Amino acid sequence: MKTPQFSLGYLAKGISYGILLSASSQSFAADTDNDLEDIERIEVQGSLGSLPGQDVQAIFGFGKSILETPRSASTISYEQMERFDISDIDDLVAFAPGTFTQSFFGVAGSLDVRGTPGESYFRGVKRLDNPGNYPTPIGASSRIDVVRGPASPIYGPAKVGGYLNFEPKSARSSQGQYMTEDSGELSYTRGSWDKNILTAEVGGPTTIAGKDAGFYGYAEIENSGSFYDNTSTKQTILQSSFNVDVNENLRFEFGGMYQDYDGNQVAGWNRLTQDLIDSSTYITGTAQPLDTDGNGSISQDEFNAVGLGGGYYAVDPSSLEASDLSSAYALENVGTAKLKRSSVLVAEDDQLANEATTLYFDTLYYTDNGWEIKNQMFYDGYENLNENTYGFSQLHDSWTAENKVVFSKEFYTDSMEMAVQVSPSIRYTSFEHGEDYSYEYFDRRDLTMESSALDRVELATRTGENYTNYYKGNYIDYGLAALGDFTWDTGLNVVLGLRYDSIDMESRQVIDKLENPDDVDYAKASGTDGGISWTASISYKTPIGLIPYATAARQTTVIAGQGAEITTTNIAEGTATAASKMHEFGIKGSFLDDSLYVAVDYYSQERTDYSAQNTTTNNTTLSEGYEAELRWVVTDQLVVTGGYTKTEVTNLSALESGQYGRLGADDLANVEGYQMYGGYLAATTGIDSNPQARKAGMPENIYTLTATYDFLNGLAANINAVDVDSTYSGFTQSVKLPGYTLIGAGLVYTQDAWKFSLNVKNLTNEKYFRANFPDFAGGDVVLPELPRNWTAKVSYKF
Repeated sequence: MKTPQFSLGYLAKGISYGILLSASSQSFAADTDNDLEDIERIEVQGSLGSLPGQDVQAIFGFGKSILETPRSASTISYEQMERFDISDIDDLVAFAPGTFTQSFFGVAGSLDVRGTPGESYFRGVKRLDNPGNYPTPIGASSRIDVVRGPASPIYGPAKVGGYLNFEPKSARSSQGQYMTEDSGELSYTRGSWDKNILTAEVGGPTTIAGKDAGFYGYAEIENSGSFYDNTSTKQTILQSSFNVDVNENLRFEFGGMYQDYDGNQVAGWNRLTQDLIDSSTYITGTAQPLDTDGNGSISQDEFNAVGLGGGYYAVDPSSLEASDLSSAYALENVGTAKLKRSSVLVAEDDQLANEATTLYFDTLYYTDNGWEIKNQMFYDGYENLNENTYGFSQLHDSWTAENKVVFSKEFYTDSMEMAVQVSPSIRYTSFEHGEDYSYEYFDRRDLTMESSALDRVELATRTGENYTNYYKGNYIDYGLAALGDFTWDTGLNVVLGLRYDSIDMESRQVIDKLENPDDVDYAKASGTDGGISWTASISYKTPIGLIPYATAARQTTVIAGQGAEITTTNIAEGTATAASKMHEFGIKGSFLDDSLYVAVDYYSQERTDYSAQNTTTNNTTLSEGYEAELRWVVTDQLVVTGGYTKTEVTNLSALESGQYGRLGADDLANVEGYQMYGGYLAATTGIDSNPQARKAGMPENIYTLTATYDFLNGLAANINAVDVDSTYSGFTQSVKLPGYTLIGAGLVYTQDAWKFSLNVKNLTNEKYFRANFPDFAGGDVVLPELPRNWTAKVSYKF
């Protein structure tokens, strides 16, 4: 395990960057109006912001609370995140039903919602796709909104499953605007495996060009080790924002976030078998030496020379014999060993480096006749390098810029309130994306040994050639949307929305960087595609506090890959966009003087998944299930939440034509693992072992419970539990991952300006696993999750 040294100079450097960022923020924008005077909040003492009384404009764009919104959604407040030590997206499952997230090589990038990959938004505007480019920094947020189902037509094309909306701490600049003096906070977090995090934040009133203004800045520096071998994290996060009131009718909001992440992906355990899951019994043995030129890595030519190049695709798992394979597939010195959970498929020089910049500039103008005109400019970009010596590498250099104008107004009659929005928008995305995965050998490495020339693969990102794909291009989305919210005095509410998008696209393969340029079907392609999105909701607020609702929606989705790229094949064949649909029926209620909130819903949604690694994994899925949520401020001292999720996800394309993916030892009837671990096998398998074509890695039932108690003497305690069903690691259902119950607990003590907290996760030291890219690689690899671990934090407010 890596145990890096922490440097106060590193913090000073980061804060200096933050000052520079704050001073130069003149940019682009986001989609939510955080003006405190527009917020309607249910104030219940001791609630930790857990009740759904605050307007959440990230759902429809209107000033409606989650209780009043006819959609399934959850908000996690900063107070909840701090009390329960919510630090990455995997922790959200305890507070937001439908958010169990499968592993994407150990990086907590985008949230899975209702069993399918979701989107990430920043202040209500969609960011570039991030399935595993870098961890989403939710610990640096002031609030997290989780919306289940498609985004509002106002927000543009998106995945139908749902999305996470990130409200950065710098969004608190609207609070800073009304502070009477500067204030801030410093904190230091220490934890298991040399976890070290320093934060500093400050906000207050100011003037800009003689106008009243508010500012807020936040900096976070991390230099941490890891439970997993050869793994560490270095990270800098900087945020700043400003509000300027030019006059009574005109206001500016601008700022940004910068994140510099340096870590690595964690593929987990390789050589996967049921015996490995049940008893940690691992098949040892070394792959045969192939590095004939002695440079320390195996080249494509060296793999091809022994019949291992690109795997063995034409496989029938039921009839394949070991004698059908090249002798180079077999391991030498075969045996068994008990494998530690920390021994994972990571080499010392593996790296995942990502630099992301997000900027926004909002102009809000209020006319004398009641119209609000909001012009929003937004920029999001990243540069990414991902290298794994078992044979996968990629790079991205992509960015997007969006400008959107929202015209909104409220109208009133004797019996009805009506709010309308009309929004034209333009969004430009530029991408450069190279990937190298044709020689990706998970199983050559013996995890009881360090990585060596026996398993190290020559990577395209290091040689500059032999990429599997290398795309450069851009696309422009011209959109026009309209949304109406109609509320009658009888309690009836109707929300209707409509959007049309026209998308101009062009993409090309950089031929001279490819290993097999002759295999490229379309060297370049361009075209225009479009689609209609709509939403229709109806709800009724009954006299007894219950609000039943129904929602139907159709969503247009741009089929973009891991680096925001659109492939030449998808453009040429007219498959660069896809349509999805959703139906949702639910009921919500607020009782006991608004101290108890409950919500239950049923949903059915169809959507298209996309994998940047291989277009054959672009499966159409059907997700159906139930979700239930309870939030209860029992007393001024006790807050309880609970949740239930039932999810069934079906791979519809697999029902028709089978599922393509890697094969593990337990998938093969006549081949032992040690006879094939020197190479890899992949095939399109039928549904004999999985007749319902269920999506792998997604547990059917999840139960959650949290509670926190304030002793009113400065001390508070919390506990949370998550119970998860067993599930299968891969589509063929050859390896079953056991169910588990995770328990966490913590204490926090506040004395004047000081706060001290201690939290323990996986309190009972449960041994559990998370499926890793399950539809494709679930037969080969699995992620052993963290044992018992702790964090301690001290903070000082000034």
